[in-house]
Amino acid sequence: MRAEIVAIGTELTNGQKLDTNSAWLSRRLLELGVTPYWHTTLPDDMETILAALDLARQRADLVVITGGLGPTFDDLTREALARLAGVELVLHEPSLRHLEEMFARRGRPMPERNRVQAMLPRGAEVLPNPLGTAPGIWLTVPRHPCACPTEQKPWNLSLAKPRTLLIALPGVPSELQAMWQTEVAPRLQQQLQLGLVIRERTLHCFGLGESALEEKLGELTRRGRNPEVGITASDATISLRLVARAPCEAEALALLDADEAFIRQQLGDLVFGTGEEELQHAVARLLEQTGLTLATAESVTGGLIASRLTQVPGVSRFYRGGLVAYQTAIKANVLGVPMALLEQYGAVSAPVAEAMAARARQLFQADLAVATTGVAGPDSDERGHPVGLVYIGLAWSDAARSCEVRWLGTRLEIQSRAAKSALNEVRLHLLQVARATN
Repeated sequence: MRAEIVAIGTELTNGQKLDTNSAWLSRRLLELGVTPYWHTTLPDDMETILAALDLARQRADLVVITGGLGPTFDDLTREALARLAGVELVLHEPSLRHLEEMFARRGRPMPERNRVQAMLPRGAEVLPNPLGTAPGIWLTVPRHPCACPTEQKPWNLSLAKPRTLLIALPGVPSELQAMWQTEVAPRLQQQLQLGLVIRERTLHCFGLGESALEEKLGELTRRGRNPEVGITASDATISLRLVARAPCEAEALALLDADEAFIRQQLGDLVFGTGEEELQHAVARLLEQTGLTLATAESVTGGLIASRLTQVPGVSRFYRGGLVAYQTAIKANVLGVPMALLEQYGAVSAPVAEAMAARARQLFQADLAVATTGVAGPDSDERGHPVGLVYIGLAWSDAARSCEVRWLGTRLEIQSRAAKSALNEVRLHLLQVARATN
C-alpha cells in the first residue's frame, strides 16, 4: 500500500521552518503497515496545491496532508480539497460551536474569519481537534488511472469504485500528533485491515565509513530482503535501519532479532547504540556499569564533549566536570600543561593531548579523562598543521595514550566529529575495562 505525505506552507519551501511533520508521519504510517513512497512540500499557492494533490491521488492509495487549515487567506487546503473533489464547501455546525466555545473559554470574541475553519468539503468527515481551532478532514475522492507502469491494485475502503483517501491535518505538530493518535490511527487500523505488521529497529555505528561498513555486511543490504536494511550517514555516525514485515508482531521481531545478531557479530564494537541513542548515552551507560568517573579537557571542541555528556540524565554521578583550555596560556597556567612541552611539540600534538588529559584527571580527581586539541579551521595553525587534524588524549591511573584523527568539513562539522571521536575513544576504553572485570 502506497502513501504520500504532502506538507503545505510557504514557510517550508522558503526554508524559514523545517518540515518535521512529514518525518513523524512516515514513522506512524510504517507502524500501521503503510509504506510512504513520496514526500511533497508545497507553497501556499492554489494552482500548485491542486496540481500536486491531483498527482498524489493518482499514484497513492493514501494521501496525508499537513498544514493550510488555519483561518487566514493563505490557508488553502480545505478549498483545494473541495475543488479536487468537485464539491462546494459547507458549514459544519458542530465544528463552529467548538470554535466558539474555545474562544469563549479564552475570554475572547471569535473573529469572523475563524468561521472558515468550520467549512468542509461536502461529503467529508470531520476529525476533531481538541488542542486547536482547525478540525481535520477525512475525504475520499475518485482515483484516476495512473500512467505509472508499476501501479499496484488500488484499495477501495469497501466503496464501489476505486477511491483515494485524503486526510488533512493541522500543521502545528502538537495538534497533528494528538489528532493522529486519537482519531486517524484508530480509523485506519479499523478500515485498512492489511494483515501485515511492520516493525523497525535502528543500530548506530561509529569508527568506519559508510561503504566500508556495508562491505562487512555482505548481502544484508541487498534490495528486496526482509528485513530491509538501509544505511544512512549523519555527522560521521552510520545508522542501520532495519524494517521487517510479517503477518504478526512476533514474527517481525524475530526477523529483526536475527539480523541484529548478525550485524553485531560482523561489526563488533563499531555498534554503539540503538534507537535514539547517541555516543554520550553509550559512554554514560558504561560509566555506570564500571563505576568509573570521567573528566574532560577541551581545546578544539570548545566544550562540546561536556555539553553532550550533560545532556544525559543522571550523568552527574559519573561525570566530574571539564575545562575548556582554548588558548595556549590557559593550557599552561590553568590546566597545568608544562610550557616546555607546549613549546617543543606545539599545542596541537599527541604529547600535549595526553598531558591535558592527565592534568584534567588530577584536577577533577576522576578515574578517567579525555582531552582534545586540533585545528578546526578555516585556516591552518601557526605551525602549519592542516585543518581537520585533531589529537585525542586519554588518561587513567598512571597511564595515558593518544590517537590522531583527521576530519573534513566545515569548522562546526570538524568540531562536532572531533567530539564524537573523543566520546568514542572513552567508550572503547570503558568496554575494555568492563570486559576485564567480568
